[in-house]
This record gives sequence, structure tokens and C-alpha cells, in this order.
Amino acid sequence: MVFTPPSWVPELPIDPPDSISAAEFMSTEKYGRYPFAKSRNPYTCGLTGKTRTVADVISREGYLARGIGQALNFQPQQVSEWDQVVAVFSFNTIDYIPLTHSIHRLNGIVSLSSAALSASELEQQLRSSRAKALFTCIPLLDTGLKAATAASIPHDHVFILPMPGTDDTVPFRTIEDLIEDGSKLPELPPLNWAQGQGARQAAYLLYSSGTSGLPKPVVISHYNIIAGILQTGTFDSVARKAQGVETQVMLGLLPFSHVFGLMLITHLGTFRGDEIIVLPRYDFVSFLSAVSRFKIEQLSIVPPIVIHVLERQDVCQKYDLSSVRFVYTGAAPLGRETVDDLLRIYPKWHLGQGYGMTETATVFIQSSELDTLVGSTGSLIPAAKAKIIDVEGKEITEYETPGELLIQSPTVSLGYFNNPEATSETFFSDKDGRWIRTGDEVLVRMAPSGNEHFVVVDRVKELIKVKGHQVAPAELESHLLTHTDVADCAVIQVPDARAGEVPKAYVVKSNTAVNKPDEQVISNLQKHVEEHKARYKWLKGGIEFIDVIPKSPTGKILRRKLRDKEKATRKTEKAKL
Repeated sequence: MVFTPPSWVPELPIDPPDSISAAEFMSTEKYGRYPFAKSRNPYTCGLTGKTRTVADVISREGYLARGIGQALNFQPQQVSEWDQVVAVFSFNTIDYIPLTHSIHRLNGIVSLSSAALSASELEQQLRSSRAKALFTCIPLLDTGLKAATAASIPHDHVFILPMPGTDDTVPFRTIEDLIEDGSKLPELPPLNWAQGQGARQAAYLLYSSGTSGLPKPVVISHYNIIAGILQTGTFDSVARKAQGVETQVMLGLLPFSHVFGLMLITHLGTFRGDEIIVLPRYDFVSFLSAVSRFKIEQLSIVPPIVIHVLERQDVCQKYDLSSVRFVYTGAAPLGRETVDDLLRIYPKWHLGQGYGMTETATVFIQSSELDTLVGSTGSLIPAAKAKIIDVEGKEITEYETPGELLIQSPTVSLGYFNNPEATSETFFSDKDGRWIRTGDEVLVRMAPSGNEHFVVVDRVKELIKVKGHQVAPAELESHLLTHTDVADCAVIQVPDARAGEVPKAYVVKSNTAVNKPDEQVISNLQKHVEEHKARYKWLKGGIEFIDVIPKSPTGKILRRKLRDKEKATRKTEKAKL
């Protein structure tokens, strides 16, 4: 059985254009973008108040494209887009997304890296994406330079994105320098793509942990981006119209390097004429201050921030949060107790959730402000279809029956760059079209509204979700196994009040470590991870020693047994209290 969007969800107003770039789509009213004259300023700094109008953004993108083209000797009409890959490794700024569009104007590809990466992790991404240049910011410059040097990117191909409160007087050119250069250069000719080129050509490389090994670059096309904007915008339009919302002020806090920030905040928000209040990174007081100062109406956040709001009510009461209308969360589900507690304090807030993947460029299931169901992630958006299959591969047609979720949508990405094996494992085609295996176990539940909602039951793919970041257990296991103290190991997720989940390692000591004190080995292993992995990958859930790692006859780690062991231990400890 193929599941489709509820009857109240409108059809897409137009077929997503497949022969233009995302940059062109965002810089014209031709395809339904909210009129420029009525739009709010798309990007405003939440710390300084510095703002850019629509005209500012579009003109600066053009100048910046010319400046980058000259600095990197990019030839849009003459070389492959894969010879013009540029990496961005920065905290959020009001120039972050316009920078990416400038690269698109040059027929280039943008590889986005999390600001939480270590130098070695960034180096791996620079190499795997084949990046020719790096844009970073002063707080991340040391890490960026180490990675760029190791990946053979010359220093004259390293550029700076200005950040509020930092001194940019360094021996590297900033985007302001490039804009100044570009303003003196002739206008770039149009790309004039062939029909369907936008559906075949990469716009962004975003990194997904998958289920094993190092994070893999996901190839997201221009068509994926454009379709996602139209899908989510059309879905939201019903609730916005019902509530008289023409445009609104949105929070731009989640990393723009993540698909959530890239699509659901920046691209969707500005297309609808909204204003994005940009914060570089999460600081609780700065977050509350921005909501109060700029009268933010929609908070797009992750569950740990919701938990923080509940825990720090003494601080929250000092700020005016009355402007908030809608709190939209993703990356992990909100529990009923958390929802009830939040609505008890803020009864006028609407809460919604969404479900998507890096591999699908954005959400494909979403809550409407007019149709929420606690525990569900919402309903299918326009042009998306779903199947649910059991362990034998048979389609499930009944409600309340769990199985693995398969999705079809115009946002399903082109696959993993330079990794056909991983691509074939996740993406497939049948008589109904091209699908992606989500790796998540879900069920369909009929809501009191009469609409079908999707509930995530369990994770088939064993990713650990830490404050919106995805951690593949296999990546940490591979790293731990390089340490002489480890004979075998397994990593699982354990709950954490602030982060949602954190990694915990079960370790079998090697022969050389058997006689070492547990505390010494734990210290050795924690240091081993912290020196080479991003902070969100640190073993904050602890390290526990075990005689043998439970495995199947084929050698697959039986993580469920370890999770059951962990739950039993926590239950016992709680009973003692």
C-alpha cells in the first residue's frame, strides 16, 4: 500500500523547475517567491542587529560570485561543476547562504561542514569532496587551516566569513574583499542549463553518518532544493493562511550546514518573505534575548533546547517570549511529558515536529499547526509517498503496525558521492519510481482529526542523535579499536537530559590492558576520542567494561542486548534512590 498526503494538503502550485540553479530560483519572483517589495529583510544578525534587504542579498551574491570566480579562476561555461567544489566551515552568519548561492552562480558545488568538526575530520571531508577552496571564520580558523594544509588547499584559497565580535584583521581575504573586487568586474553570463540539468547537477554536498564508517557526502541537486522549498511551503501555507500569517520572524539558530537549517529555516523562510534572525551558535541567554528583542514568532529548534527552556525557567522569566506562536522541532521526537510541561507554561504555543533525512534534502513528513498529534512527526507533504515494509519485505497496509519506512519524493537526493555501493544499499527503483530506505521503523496512526500521522517507533539504522548531530556507532568503534587497550567494543546511545542522546562504549580490554586500573583505561580511551573527534562524538555516556560483546552468528553487534542491559542498570539504580 502506498500512503499519500491527507486530502487537506494542496497540490504543488507548479512543477518544480529542473533547468535552473537554486540561486536563480531564490533570486526571482517568477516561481512564486513572496514579492520582494513586501518581504521582510531576509537575514538579520541576532547579536548586532545588522540586517540585509532582499536587494542587498541579491546584489551582493552577484558581486561575490564575480570576485570568487576571479580569485579561484573558475570557468562556469568551460569546466565541470566537480572541478569547482568550495567548502564552507563556519558558524552561522547573515552571509552564509548568500555565499553558497554565489558559488552556484559560478556553476560550482558547495560542500557544507559542521562547525563542530575536528581538524582531522574536516580534512577527510575536504578530501572526499575534492574541495578547491575553504571559507571559514575567525573562531574556526586554526582548525580550518590545519585541515586545509593537510588536504593540500593553498592558503590563498582560504577565505574568511566575517563574524560579529571578531577581529578580521588576519592575512586572509574576506568575502567583503571579494565583493569589492567583484563590483568592478563585468556581470557573469547566465548559465543557460539544458532541460533537466538542475535535476542531475549537484548544488550541495551534505554529510550523513549513514550506518557505518566515516560520514559520507550526500549529493543534493538544485532540483532537490527547489522541490523541497515548494513542498514545505505549500504544506505550511494552509495553516499560515488560516492564522492570517503573511510573513513572520524566524529563529536562525540551528547550523546552516545541517539540512534542517539549510532548508527549513533559510531557504524556505526567505522564499516565503520571512526574516531570519541569525545566531552564530547556541547560547541560552543570547537565544532568549534574540526572541525578546526581535519578537520572533517561530522557533525551529531541537529537543535539547526545549528541555533547557523547561529546566531554566528562572532565566526564561526575565525575557518576553510572548511573540512565539510556533515551536518546530526535528532530529529527535518530543515525548508527551515534555510537550505537556511546555504547554503548561506556554499554553498559547503550537508545537510541531518534522521528520526528514540529509538524504532527502529536507523533511517529507511534517506537523501542521492545525493538525498536531503528540508522539507523531506529522503527515506526508505534497508530492511525497510512503511505503512501510516488514522484515520479510512485504508491504504493511494496516494502521498501528510497525515496519521500515520507504519514501518517494522529488527531494530524494542523487545518492552518496563516489560511493556506488552505499548508494545502492539505500536508494532503489521499482515500478512505482525511485525510493529511499530510511532505516527507521514507523507506524501509521489515525489521528482524531481523521488524518494519517506517522510515528517513529525505533531506529533500524543505529545512529546516535546528539543535539541534532548524527553519530554512527561504527565510526567510534573503528576509532576505539585503534587503541592498544581495546580488544573489542560496541557503542550505543543512552538518554541524556540536555543532548537527547549521547554515545556510551562497552569495551573488552586487550591483554595488555587487563591489569591496568579501570580508571586509567577509561581516561586513556576518553582522551583518544577527544583528541580526534568532534565534541558531540565524545563518550559522554561513559565507558563500561564487559567480558564479551554480544554478536549474531554472522558477527553483527547485537546492540539491542546492550541497550536492554543499559536500561536494566538504570532501572536498578533508580530503584535504589
